[in-house]
Amino acid sequence: MHRYLTHAGKLAVSIGLVMASTGSLADAGVFTFESENDSYNSSDDDHYTSGTNFTWSFVPEPDHWAQRLGNVLPNTLLSRVDGVSYRLEHRIYTPTDLREQDLIEDDRPYAGVTMLGLSLHETQEYGGWRQTTDVGLDVGLVGPGSGAKSIQREVHRVLHSRMPRGWDNQLDNEPLVNLGLRRQWWLGHRLGSLELEHGPHASAALGNLYTYAGGGYAFRVGQSLSRSSGIPVTSPGHTGRDYYEAEGPFSWFVFASLEGRYMAHNLLLDGNTWTDSHSVDRREGVGDASLGLAMTWDRWKLSLTSVWRTKEFEGQASHDKFGSLRVSRAF
Repeated sequence: MHRYLTHAGKLAVSIGLVMASTGSLADAGVFTFESENDSYNSSDDDHYTSGTNFTWSFVPEPDHWAQRLGNVLPNTLLSRVDGVSYRLEHRIYTPTDLREQDLIEDDRPYAGVTMLGLSLHETQEYGGWRQTTDVGLDVGLVGPGSGAKSIQREVHRVLHSRMPRGWDNQLDNEPLVNLGLRRQWWLGHRLGSLELEHGPHASAALGNLYTYAGGGYAFRVGQSLSRSSGIPVTSPGHTGRDYYEAEGPFSWFVFASLEGRYMAHNLLLDGNTWTDSHSVDRREGVGDASLGLAMTWDRWKLSLTSVWRTKEFEGQASHDKFGSLRVSRAF
């Protein structure tokens, strides 16, 4: 328990240092806690087993430093910045058989990931449709320094579930730097008392954690959609915007998304970049299907997402499923 509290304390200190250094907590914004876990819609406890994310989102003032950063970027990416998000993420990945202590060569490596992220957002209106753009930078660490071994073993001890025994085979420590981009085009319609938005999206990532290009289609239907700008985005593309209007009518919507990605690199499957480590043969084509519900009332927002993902590596026995629970509070 002591080691678990130590890692939890480090996470809390990191959040405080990042937000305090920006001075943004004095401004209005939205704090979001997200938990991703395969146990939410599956009895399995393997592969992408859990993720914990903390996000602070806000609208920057005209003289905020993020505006100057946005001006450096090409206008084809961002012409202005109307939203900023700071993120802290922790993820845990394991093979299927947690009882095996020796290396399981034909299943994915044990890996823990800790990252700090910054995202810049832009929304452009074009009459009956709009365009949302999210540009993100993540820096962090994969390997024992992430604390994933201690965290997972302590959680399993508390829950009296099977103890993972193979963490000595995890990926080595490696610093991470990753860029991410997501652009969505939304077309709006009225369906009686309901509102509908739908359209295609494109995504890309470049770095030593992930390098990929993807695209897909999404829709959302409900009421008072204008209080938020889109749908929740799950791993690996956590560049989405969590900000929403603190004041307004009760809002709800159901959403669905399909996305396909060409994976040119995935460190969590390919193994460490500069040292020898466990690896598996990554599949270049990966697809996600997501379905969920989001509700906003007063200053609170709750969203639930279920994700179905195709096989990510050769020899994988079956596709993966995981869920996301996201709770937000506007300040």
